[in-house]
Amino acid sequence: MHHKKIELLAPAGSFESLHGSLEAGADAIYFGVEQLNMRARAAGDFSISDIAGVRALCKKAGVKAYLTLNTVMYDHDMQLLAEILKEVKKQKIDAVIASDFAVMQSCRERGIPVHVSTQASVSNLKTVQFYAGFSDVVVLARELTLRQVEEITREIKRKKIKGVSGALMKIEVFAHGALCMAISGKCYLSLHSQNASANRGACVQNCRRPYEVTDLETGESLQVTHPYILSPKDLCTIDLLDQVVASGIDVIKIEGRTKGPEYTYTVTRCYREALDSIREQTYTPEKVAAWKIELEKVYNRGFWEGYYLGRKLGQWTPQPGSVATTRKIYVGKAVRYYPRIRVAEFLLETSTLKTGDTLMVTGPAFGPRTLEVDTLRVNGQEADQAGKGDRITFPLDEKITGKEKLYKIVQTPQSHAHAQDHSLPA
Repeated sequence: MHHKKIELLAPAGSFESLHGSLEAGADAIYFGVEQLNMRARAAGDFSISDIAGVRALCKKAGVKAYLTLNTVMYDHDMQLLAEILKEVKKQKIDAVIASDFAVMQSCRERGIPVHVSTQASVSNLKTVQFYAGFSDVVVLARELTLRQVEEITREIKRKKIKGVSGALMKIEVFAHGALCMAISGKCYLSLHSQNASANRGACVQNCRRPYEVTDLETGESLQVTHPYILSPKDLCTIDLLDQVVASGIDVIKIEGRTKGPEYTYTVTRCYREALDSIREQTYTPEKVAAWKIELEKVYNRGFWEGYYLGRKLGQWTPQPGSVATTRKIYVGKAVRYYPRIRVAEFLLETSTLKTGDTLMVTGPAFGPRTLEVDTLRVNGQEADQAGKGDRITFPLDEKITGKEKLYKIVQTPQSHAHAQDHSLPA
């Protein structure tokens, strides 16, 4: 069966992560600036002055750029909002992702395209029709089933519901990444407990902590199944992506603006390959299994398919933090580059390296570069090991500027459990 081209939308919380998404094959990226986006607290690497740079990189790669302005807005935000939108218009950013009507109205006044954020919790056709007066793309609520999604996309075509551009409304859904226990991310827990509003981009993620239930009369406490009763596993649709595509959606979105470049590169690459395979009718269980192994290598809290298949309850994380099968350890910083022989020099500031280790270089000018240490040159001499204070050199095609960082990739205890799981017969 022939499938239409689905847009792959990837995150960018820094220039390093932006390069990761671009190099992995994203069709579009989304990013935020200043404090008016939902990742303001955790991913504050971009400012208004960076909009031009982000746009230039995307234009060079032939990729669309969307700016998130999806927080709740107050009157005192209007001046900053106007400043941001002025630069958005100047740099010809492709669209603004918004949930607050003040942003939508401001964009409409300036002729800036709008995509309705999942924060608007759009769950039915009537709401899509309403937002068609402001937008061309709606990101549906994360709690819908694929059957509900399919009903909406089918009725858009049947009723010819068109957005402000005159084209049929497009539907976007999340395909991978962190999920919130609140409906479409509209959470007030952080505000009540820490006076830090998640809806203003300041979430402290106290839902990811362990909790127990206490009987107020007796003082008796107990854990419910396990202590992480508010922390859902991450969404992963790689093994049902063909069903997601078949539901009639136009865009799949990867969550992860707080993640590093190895995350944006790996996840985007897997979903790029999966979407291409679906179009080419080469999407197989064997490929899915291989992609799943790659996805498990980068940050995740364990995977489940969300509510797409009609689950009544979520799946909860069994432990805090990531259960990725690998992790990166910072070991050093870039010192200089020898362009004639294309060799980079790094100063080790922590840990040790030895031949056989896997290294990763990241920088603001390129995506993650992974390499195996076959031979180690330490302080100008060949050696088997290097330690803190040593300078190491190795071939690298990308020119370094001194802003690059060197990491060692190591296996985690989870990797052994995953290896055993994947070795089990089907």
